[in-house]
Amino acid sequence: MLNKGLRDEEKIRIDNVLKTLRTLVYVPYPLSHLQKSDIENQLKEFGLNIQTLIDYSHEELINLLIRLHFDWDQLEQFGDILIEFSKEENYNLTDKALAVYQYIQHESKVFSFGINTKIASLKNK
Repeated sequence: MLNKGLRDEEKIRIDNVLKTLRTLVYVPYPLSHLQKSDIENQLKEFGLNIQTLIDYSHEELINLLIRLHFDWDQLEQFGDILIEFSKEENYNLTDKALAVYQYIQHESKVFSFGINTKIASLKNK
């Protein structure tokens, strides 16, 4: 278990990487090679790259994120990034995002209408 100071530093580090990933993936046109390289560099912070993100099972991905001390909000943001990345680059990561959202809804023990709406939306596609 991390002490409070280290936990706060880790939360800030994860938040910063997620914020950068979010800005890189929310591009209204196909990503250039340089932009994909930037995404790869950010994913490396989590021990991932685009190919391992595709290859990991739902469980492997969720276990990795939990080991990296993602909190519920950060898990949700990562799910959102997976969905946006799927839209722009035709990668099918929506099933992984759905698994992340379902994990949050089940394990957090708190019902979230926002997460529930995202789950319903992904199931209807």
